[in-house]
Order: sequence, then structure tokens, then C-alpha cells
Amino acid sequence: MYRPEIKVLDCTIRDGGLANDSYFKLDTVRAVYRACCEARMDYVELGYRNSRELLSPDEYGPWRFCDEEDLRRAVDGIPNPGTRISIMQDAHKARAEDLLPKAQSVVDMIRVATYVKDIDKAIMLENAAREKGYETTINIMSISVESDWELDPALEQLAKQTRTTACYVVDSFGSLYSEQVDYFVAKYQRLLPGCTVGVHFHNNQQLAFANTIQGIIRGANFVDSTIYGLGRAAGNCPTELLLGFLKNPKFNLRPILDCIAGAILPLQKEIEWGYLVPHMITGMLNQHPRAAMAVLKSPERNNFRAFYERMLELAE
Repeated sequence: MYRPEIKVLDCTIRDGGLANDSYFKLDTVRAVYRACCEARMDYVELGYRNSRELLSPDEYGPWRFCDEEDLRRAVDGIPNPGTRISIMQDAHKARAEDLLPKAQSVVDMIRVATYVKDIDKAIMLENAAREKGYETTINIMSISVESDWELDPALEQLAKQTRTTACYVVDSFGSLYSEQVDYFVAKYQRLLPGCTVGVHFHNNQQLAFANTIQGIIRGANFVDSTIYGLGRAAGNCPTELLLGFLKNPKFNLRPILDCIAGAILPLQKEIEWGYLVPHMITGMLNQHPRAAMAVLKSPERNNFRAFYERMLELAE
């Protein structure tokens, strides 16, 4: 049986942009958007709306900023039976004034990504986006390294100062196991009454799909995925697996399969993502994936033991 209240958000272009600095070709973005619309996904996230004053456009592609003109070119002429468009703002890299009023934008949802230490900034951005007419979520990153004495007050503050649609458990390091998924989902449900819980998992230990299922079992009703798992480092829960699991008759898997073959597989010539031993090591040691991404670009990429020993030292 399926739960019709579960909402699936495909963030292929947004999270995949962390693997190529958001330098996707327009044709690729349009292919992903078309596939998500034809698959009748609930949401599709087309990138970030971060500030050019806080991030250099010389270092990042257009989907790190998602100008309205670029978004309109991405969606122009593609039939959309109801898939809502999302973009993300980083709490420490975005400004409220970078958003147009909802009536002037093709965007439906603003997702604010934040660390616990930046929760005040996230609340400001969420409030501003909601006041401009957008649906909102707040995504708390790197949850695996947050202590209860810092996380609990942040969640209580969110409950008092926002009316966000959903708040996400985000396993940025791909380090969580099912018991921890249970723990965090239950905590969010307890401290954020009336707010939907979302889950976003990375695949460092090949658990992104399993942990997403566990989150759903525990009552999370917003779930993230990416086509063929495309995302930073080890990537994410694959959209095609998730749609197969959910058994919701409204979803159509066929366009996603076509998109994998036509638009995603060719990206493997220029982007490396998915399960690799260095990503596994950072995940199991609860470390940021940047170290694994760096070693994979070096002549030492296959010296797994040396990398493991170095990461053990850092984890102590």
C-alpha cells in the first residue's frame, strides 16, 4: 500500500550541481525537468538562488544562482501537469532580496539549507520567502555532527518562529544508519508539531535508499531523490528506485528511465559520482566528503589504506 501524502522532490540539478559547480547545459536541465513533469513528480529542484555578492559567478555556473530568465528558458514549452518548481537558498550564502514575489516567478517553493549555527539566518530567509508567497522548507544540513543540546533549541526556535511546510533531516556525510534515522525523525516530530518531516540522504555507505525507506516508515512525508543518484560525492537516493518502492500509481517511471539513458549517463564522462571507497570511508567515519573528493582527483585515488589511516587520525 502507498501513502498518498508522501511528496517526492527530485533535486538532480541542484544536488548534482555540487559535483560540477552547477555548470549544467540548458539541454540537460530541460531534459531533467521534462522527465520529472512527465513522471508526475511532486517537485523538481532546478538549482540554487544564492547571492552573487556572496558567491562568485566566475566560479559557479548559472544553476547556482537560478536567475528568473534562466529558469524560464529551462521550463519554456514543456507541458507540466502539476509538478512544482523548487530552488534552494543557503542560509549563509543568500539574501532575502534576491527573491522576486511569487507572482513574478515560475518558482513555487523555496528550500532554505542551513547549519544549526545559522538557524537565525534560515528563519529570516524562510519568513521572507513565505511572505512573498512561496511554499517553504528548512533543511538542516550535517545533522550527524550536531549535538542534542544545540539541535533541540534550534528545532524549538523553528517551531515558534516559522510556519514552514517541512523541515528536513539531511545526512550530508552519508553516515547515518536506520536507528539514527528513527531517532532524528522522531525528534523532529516531537519538537516540530504540525510540521511535516522531510529526509535527504547521501549514499556513501550505500544506505541512501534504505534510509529513505526507513524515514518513510517512521512517518517522513517529504522525501528527496536524484535521477540515477546524481549528486555530490557518493550521490543520493535514486529517483528510479524510490518511485518503484512507493507504488503510487500517479508516478510514471518510464520518463525517468529515458532521462537516465539520454541525459544522465553521458554526464559520467565529465562528472564522477556514486559509491567509491574513499566516499565510504568518510561516511563511516562521519567526515565531510571534501577529503574523499580531493583524493579522488589525485594520483593517490586508489591508495585506500593510506586514505583510511589519514581519515582515522582526523576523526580522533
